[in-house]
Amino acid sequence: MQLERSEDGFCIEAPVLADLLKVSPAELHDLMRARAVTSVCERGEGEHAGRYRLTFFSRSRRVGLEVDESGRVVRRWAIDFGDRPLPRAARKPAGAPT
Repeated sequence: MQLERSEDGFCIEAPVLADLLKVSPAELHDLMRARAVTSVCERGEGEHAGRYRLTFFSRSRRVGLEVDESGRVVRRWAIDFGDRPLPRAARKPAGAPT
């Protein structure tokens, strides 16, 4: 998987993000308008320099992508809480204080 690098970060195509969040592209659009899908982009430091972690949050799912400078996805993960809402602690970037 390859993401497009932009001046402000990275661009992910809506159908790709919808698939990762397990929603339809139309539902993703509605969720984004309602601000029910949010994201964080973190830049790696030290041994992780040159890598970025993109984390996307929906009402019951957290998806992460680790990408290199060119936008190539080198790792991805997801946490799915099914019918339960995403716990508050799971809405924070990895490593953030609780």
